[in-house]
Amino acid sequence: MSEALFHDVVRDRHSVRSFLPAPVPAALLRSVLEDAQRSPSNCNTQPWQVHIVSGAKRDALSQAILAADEAGRFTLDFSFDLEDFDGVYRQRARDQGAAYYQAIGVAREATQERRTAARYNLEFFGAPHVALLFMPKVGDSVRVAADIGMYAQTFLLALTAHGLGGIPQTMLGMYADTIREVLGIDPSSKMLFGISFGYPDRSAAANRYRIGKVPIEQSVTFHT
Repeated sequence: MSEALFHDVVRDRHSVRSFLPAPVPAALLRSVLEDAQRSPSNCNTQPWQVHIVSGAKRDALSQAILAADEAGRFTLDFSFDLEDFDGVYRQRARDQGAAYYQAIGVAREATQERRTAARYNLEFFGAPHVALLFMPKVGDSVRVAADIGMYAQTFLLALTAHGLGGIPQTMLGMYADTIREVLGIDPSSKMLFGISFGYPDRSAAANRYRIGKVPIEQSVTFHT
């Protein structure tokens, strides 16, 4: 791959929040998965356990997750709470949320509309497919989770390179037990997050905004 092409793929990738209903052809999906399989991992352990859900099973899974959400049945394998972030990290999260809701025309005080928009996560943003990323629990799980993150990034870049799009969704990991029950996954497999994916609906307002990245000077320290 040329430097220019890689540069373009990295910068074209963004979180897609509205998809066309057309499924990804099996051969194209396999090509994306073959790319992702090349991801690095600690000692080449390749600990990712990826479940691709499509069609009628995808619809049934969405309905089960929506029901769990309505019942307040949250079953996280790994904790997550935005309130745990402080300072600049919390501000970045708030800025992203504000930009998204502004793009789709939902006012800050529109409580019900915001809940409806949030629950669209659980309908996979209309994507025809979702990849659910599970992992074995090893030690404190930090190293394995890092491997899953590297796999996810490769998967997302491969989607972009093939004209597709995806969105990593921490929210899906809040219903781990429900997902295991629907898909018949052993409880020893722990869910980190999911990635909804397919062909982006480029006409959707949710896909026409971009959130900026901070300058590298705010993230990188050079030592010489």
